[in-house]
Amino acid sequence: MTATRINHTSIVANSLDESARFYEELFGMERIATAKFSDPVLWLRAGTSQLHLFEADETATLRAHVSFDVDDFDALYAKAKAMGILDSSAFGSALRIHPAGWAQLYLRDPAGNLVEVDWADVSSLSAETLAEASELGGQQGEAATATLFTA
Repeated sequence: MTATRINHTSIVANSLDESARFYEELFGMERIATAKFSDPVLWLRAGTSQLHLFEADETATLRAHVSFDVDDFDALYAKAKAMGILDSSAFGSALRIHPAGWAQLYLRDPAGNLVEVDWADVSSLSAETLAEASELGGQQGEAATATLFTA
């Protein structure tokens, strides 16, 4: 038996509407039909995957995160920077370049959840974006990670 994809990720929201607007405006997600549960929930679609928001009196963690690919990394980076939501507390730098040639960006949503944004080809990023990135050192097995974004 083999998993074929991640169906959804669930994260805490202090306010369903505020968090939903955040993901709609920054990532272009859309609200979808949501099942009724004992606590308030709201579901969003991102491509073939879903993000489930649940309202609860919980605190987001420092490093646990959800990750997205986007169709315009430079634009998303500029918007996130203008919104003041970049995060360097989890991994030391908000924008990092991997030795295998891909980029990762970290930001926080309104409930404090860590969100990673990945981009497969740093050579296609603008000079402005690249100027603000830090480079990650290589580790054993890094060649295998280059295939993360080819599927």
